[in-house]
Amino acid sequence: MVVSKKLKILLVNPEVPNTFWSLKSALKFVSKKSLLPPLGLLTVAAMLPEAFEKKLVDMNVTALHDKDIIWANYVFISAMVVQKKSVDHIIERCKKLNAKIVAGGPLFTAFPEAYVNIDHLVLKEAEITLPAFLNDLKKGCPESFYTSREKPDLKSTPIPQWDLINMKKYALMGIQYSRGCPFNCDFCDITALLGHKVRTKTASQIIDEFESLYVHKWRGDVFFVDDNFIGKRQQLKDELLPAIIHWMKKRNRPFAFNTQTSIDLVDDEELMTMMVRAGFDCVFIGIESPNDSSLSECNKIQNTGRDIVAAVKKIQQFGMQVQAGFIVGFDSDKPGVFDKMISLIQDSGVVTAMVGLLNAPRGTKLYKKLMSENRLTTPPTGDNMDCTMNFIPKMDIHELLDGYQKVLNTIYSQKYYCKRIKTFLKNYNFSGNTRLRLRYSGIKAFLKSMWQIGMIEKGKIHYWMLIIWSLKNPRRLPLAIRFSIYGSHFRKMLKNMHPQMKELASNSMNEYNTANHI
Repeated sequence: MVVSKKLKILLVNPEVPNTFWSLKSALKFVSKKSLLPPLGLLTVAAMLPEAFEKKLVDMNVTALHDKDIIWANYVFISAMVVQKKSVDHIIERCKKLNAKIVAGGPLFTAFPEAYVNIDHLVLKEAEITLPAFLNDLKKGCPESFYTSREKPDLKSTPIPQWDLINMKKYALMGIQYSRGCPFNCDFCDITALLGHKVRTKTASQIIDEFESLYVHKWRGDVFFVDDNFIGKRQQLKDELLPAIIHWMKKRNRPFAFNTQTSIDLVDDEELMTMMVRAGFDCVFIGIESPNDSSLSECNKIQNTGRDIVAAVKKIQQFGMQVQAGFIVGFDSDKPGVFDKMISLIQDSGVVTAMVGLLNAPRGTKLYKKLMSENRLTTPPTGDNMDCTMNFIPKMDIHELLDGYQKVLNTIYSQKYYCKRIKTFLKNYNFSGNTRLRLRYSGIKAFLKSMWQIGMIEKGKIHYWMLIIWSLKNPRRLPLAIRFSIYGSHFRKMLKNMHPQMKELASNSMNEYNTANHI
């Protein structure tokens, strides 16, 4: 039987728990509900036939009601591993209401065997597998499983369907230029999911997406979600960045951009200059470890043999803030790694420093290695800062957790955190910065921070010293306020982590005994 063309599709983005990057506590200062909208689901929505009725529920912004599920012919769910708990609850609700589920995204691609109760798994990249599902659906015979090893040409990827969300609820908008990464870090599952070959959209596609955001009245930060934005650097310099520079000038610079890159960005001064001219003022870089031995162990070859502090400071001097990820728990780590990491973070002025415990996602080289050594325990949670590990580390677990806690307690304390903000702001080149004045929302956030951070929190004297210092050069004040608000979120998150530390130590030993059949 052929299915009716006019189907009702409910797209659901599951809830993200309170994590480092959720910034839930910080978002309250600026009256936002969520950091980013679900870019994948919005893109999938644009791939669906225009005749379909579509509704999107982002559970990080609004509640999912039974009436929404009952309304739909199909419930589409896309999720990352960190959203698993919310996903399980959504599936349970859909089953009770006899709703048909179509699911895809990293969680379902990594653990398809855990979701045999879902009606249709549409895995890997939607440009390939979704049309196959829709074709079968049109004929009335959709299958339960769709996957492909083929990597799509992103020139076929449509503009996300922005009209399905309320942009005012979000702090950033997302956009994607490329997929894939030329590197092969052992703990990273990006290449397993998206491959080594970097595939890109055209410059005209990106400009069309900018125009769509602009027409939908977005003004503010735009995050390029690429796992490594500079994977095709010559193409960036020849095509994309000149197009962005031209468009930003024509539209009076309505956006500020941030993205993720590898640290070898610092080797290309022309690229950094063009990125700043285009409006990029922040990059996230996986620094991981201060030890070359740990970097070599995980095949992070682009980081080895470098003066990391000098590299970070150079990027800052070109006009881009450096956010960074750090990891402890490598086999090569020794007890001295914790103090070295604190020094690296403080000396470099990496204000937004995410320090996590090493985990091994399924499909990675690290996962296969640990499996062969019988060291794997429970599956990873997708949040490397929730005090869980999915393998038995070589360092004594109590020593590892004590050192990890020392790093977090130090770098997130008001004293060290405010000192790090000053280190960054002294080194940062503001010449290309598009945020030199406080908007109304920024003024409200400032007033809230004065009360919450400057009056209630422990160590408030350091906040006031930072604010007074920043007033001597007013260009520094907006960033000083923003960073202070982030710091408040990080300290609240850390407070919730402390009880989990003790649990992990005992649970890890139990899992080790079980894994070794003792």
